[in-house]
Parts: sequence; C-alpha cells; structure tokens
Amino acid sequence: MSGVHDCDEYALEPTLENILEQTSLKWIFVGGKGGVGKTTTSCSLAIQLARVRSSVLIISTDPAHNLSDAFRQKFTKTPTLVNGFDNLHAMEVDPNPDVSELETMEGLEEGGFLAEISSSIPGIDEAMSFAEVMKRVQSMDYSCIVFDTAPTGHTLRLLQFPTTLEKGLGKLMSLKDSFGGILSTASSLLSGPGSEDMLTGIMEKLEKLKEIVEEVNAQFKSADLTTFVCVCIPEFLSLYETERLVQELAKFEIDCRNIVINQVIFPEEVGSSRLLQARVRMQQKYLEQFYDLYEDFHIVKMPLLEEEVRGNDSLRSFSDNLITPYSQSSLEDLDKQVLMNEADHLRSKLEQVEQKLAQMN
Repeated sequence: MSGVHDCDEYALEPTLENILEQTSLKWIFVGGKGGVGKTTTSCSLAIQLARVRSSVLIISTDPAHNLSDAFRQKFTKTPTLVNGFDNLHAMEVDPNPDVSELETMEGLEEGGFLAEISSSIPGIDEAMSFAEVMKRVQSMDYSCIVFDTAPTGHTLRLLQFPTTLEKGLGKLMSLKDSFGGILSTASSLLSGPGSEDMLTGIMEKLEKLKEIVEEVNAQFKSADLTTFVCVCIPEFLSLYETERLVQELAKFEIDCRNIVINQVIFPEEVGSSRLLQARVRMQQKYLEQFYDLYEDFHIVKMPLLEEEVRGNDSLRSFSDNLITPYSQSSLEDLDKQVLMNEADHLRSKLEQVEQKLAQMN
C-alpha cells in the first residue's frame, strides 16, 4: 500500500460536496475529540452551506463557546447575523440546564410536585433544557442547522437527550394514566385548592413537549434529514475516539458518512525539515488506517497552516478546501490572488494620493 493516497483511488470523492447536494438535510452535527478543529470545520461548513441554502443557523453546544472567537464577533443565545453574510446566523447555547429558566416552568419550581417526580428520572433536567432549545430552534425558519458540538463524551449525551426525554415523559404520562386520581388528591392536599387544574395544565404542556421530542428523535434517525460529520487529526488517540464515535452513532441510528481530518502536513510542503519529515511519516501511518477503516466514507484532508484560521476572510478561504481537495498549487493560487488584490488596493490608494497632489499644485 502506498504512503500517499490519491483522490482517484477511492470511489467516494474526498469532499463534503455530498452534504451541499443533499438539499433535504435539516440537522448537521459536527463533532469529535477536543482540540481537533471542530469549530473551524463547522464554521467552514456553515459558510459553504450559506452559498447554496436560503438560510443557515450554526449553534455551539460546547460550554466553552468558540464561535465568537472563530468569527471574531460576539454571539449569544439569540441568533445573530454573522458579519459579511445575509443568510448565516450564529448562536451559542448551554446544553446544561439553566436552573432559573427551568424553575419558571409551572410545577417545576423548587419543591414543586412535578419537580419531585421528574428529579427521579436520570438525566431528565439536562434533557428538558435541550428540549427547550430544540423547541426554540424548530420554531425558527432556517433551511438547515449546523451544530458545533462539545467533545465526544458530551456530544453522545446530547444525542441521547431526545431518547432520554421521550422515555422520561412517557413514564410521567403513564404515572398520570395509572394514578391520575391519587395524584390529583395528593396534589390538592399538598398545594391547596386549584392545584388539580395546575396539574392538568402541566401535563398538557409536557404532552406537547413530548410530541416535539418524538418528532426531533425521528428526524435525528432519518438519513434524509440528519447527518454527523466526524472531525479528527491523524494521530492515535483521535483515530481511537473517531472509531468510538462512529460505533456509538450507529447504535443511535444516526447517519455518518463524512470524516474531516485536520492538521495534515502534505509531503510536498516539508522541505528539508527533519521534524516535519518525521511528522509526515507518523501521519501517513494513521491516514492509512483511516482509509482502511472508513473506505465507504468521504474522507477530507485539511492542511496544517502556518497561521490559525480566524475571521471571515480566513474561514471563507479555508472552507474552500472542504469542497475542492487541498493541494499546494491551490494554496499558491490563493496566495497569488491575495497579493493581486492587495496590489490593486495599493494602486488605488496611490492614484488617490496622486490626485490630491495634483490638486495641491
């Protein structure tokens, strides 16, 4: 087996063009091990999607939000238009429960009757918080939504939330059906007159929430509507984490057919550096394993650059590598174009200065 893989050796093209072409996709998750470039990849993918979709929303569910850093623009839990775009919005949400927000829900206040019941269901608080986020997002009119997720372990829990909540709410509903009379009597004794109506209202709200969660759960398991993009780097721990993630996604019945490998050093760029030569040999070993393990995946190799990718211009340029396989010549063409643009700008400035000098004379 050769040390370097050419694009034409594989049946599946080494790009994310398949995601852009699948217009039915609504939910796109981007995830992987910490520190492999998930945010840069998700931002780059969102930029490419904004070129072919009417409206795109990118959401960060990582408590250590990086969208603001990547775009050099402050984002909050309210969708904000990304500077330089007219159809790309971004928001940063905390998937962990906001106690103050949850307590505003009738019956879920501290010491509330329903709160006592729901607290006995593991993970229900985080799942309820996630359901509220999904309810808000579903009410927004976006063509597709990109999730910049937290590191693998948190992401797997996030993807479990719809199932967890569906089961939890199902238990609550069955409790109501089985012990409706007893619950009403107990609620009246504990909370006073009018509490039966309150309990009915709470159950109706939970029933509506359950319907939303069931719909989201079904959509997540539909390959027409949802896909997951795994992000990694060509090193052992990242390869191991990616395999774990792919296996877990299969258990959740979530489509996954794209892998983005960041920080790849291409042999033609090494020169005489012994350190880089050693890194290339190490990376090639793991790249071979990626190709062997995921021969039915679209594998996209993204270059390790001299500078970090931050700001709209850098992200736009970097995002092109998701659609057109990276090569040294394409980088040289990009550098040439950037230099030409700068030369045009300087030429324009020079002309303005010459005109001012002519007016002074």
